[in-house]
Amino acid sequence: MVKDNTLGEFLRARREQVGPEELGLPPGGSRRVAGLRREEVALLAGVSTDYYVRLEQGRERNPSAQVVDALARGLALDEDASAHLHRLARPAPARRRRTRRPERVSPNLLRLMDGWPATPAVVLGRCLDVLAHNALGEALFAGHVYSGDLIRLVFLDPDAREFYPDWERVAVNTVGGLRAAAGIDPDDPQLIDTVGELSVKSADFRRLWARHDIRQKTHETKRFRHRLVGELELSYEALTVNSAPGQQLIVYQAEPGSPSEAALALLGSLAAS
Repeated sequence: MVKDNTLGEFLRARREQVGPEELGLPPGGSRRVAGLRREEVALLAGVSTDYYVRLEQGRERNPSAQVVDALARGLALDEDASAHLHRLARPAPARRRRTRRPERVSPNLLRLMDGWPATPAVVLGRCLDVLAHNALGEALFAGHVYSGDLIRLVFLDPDAREFYPDWERVAVNTVGGLRAAAGIDPDDPQLIDTVGELSVKSADFRRLWARHDIRQKTHETKRFRHRLVGELELSYEALTVNSAPGQQLIVYQAEPGSPSEAALALLGSLAAS
């Protein structure tokens, strides 16, 4: 494989995760490889096997938009993964990198969050570090070694699997979100440092990073097991901050009348006191 072959690595990783029966192909006899064979992807995308092999190996780096669309269909990629594949096939020209200033949250956004005393809210940076929170958002994640860094909380914190009852799903989605950020700016020094540290310290991170999953943070229901108030089931919405590209405002809420709403209200009372 050619060095820095991000397009080929993505194609191979996604090919290995798609079963032939998912795409209407016969399962065949014993398979030497996981997922689809290269010739099966080529057939589904309408390109020659030789051309597809050259794409995976990095000897061909400039597929047309039509070929990229066909590959996305052949690999059954969703919208986020398809957009990521297009970015890999048509990377933005390298810019002269300036010293990046620390990420700062707008005072207006801070005031807005502080006006939601019953709603946990946090602002995440491009590498999923917590840049700001309101009082209830701080209380929701308090008490951990990595309360201020959600990806390190998932993979490096000793309490992670207790705090997240559905840890595997949370881990998959968290890595997918970091992968999405990597597709936008793969040379970001903070991103490189984060991936490097987690790859060294966490076998689970290495396993999931190798899958090349893409998960844009949008909305989801997530379970927490909080050390003070017990089980919480909260839905969240992830909102992009247009005035600060790369930042996301994450707003959590409980179902009205649910035990989680009562537990969240208790957490708010404890935080206030």
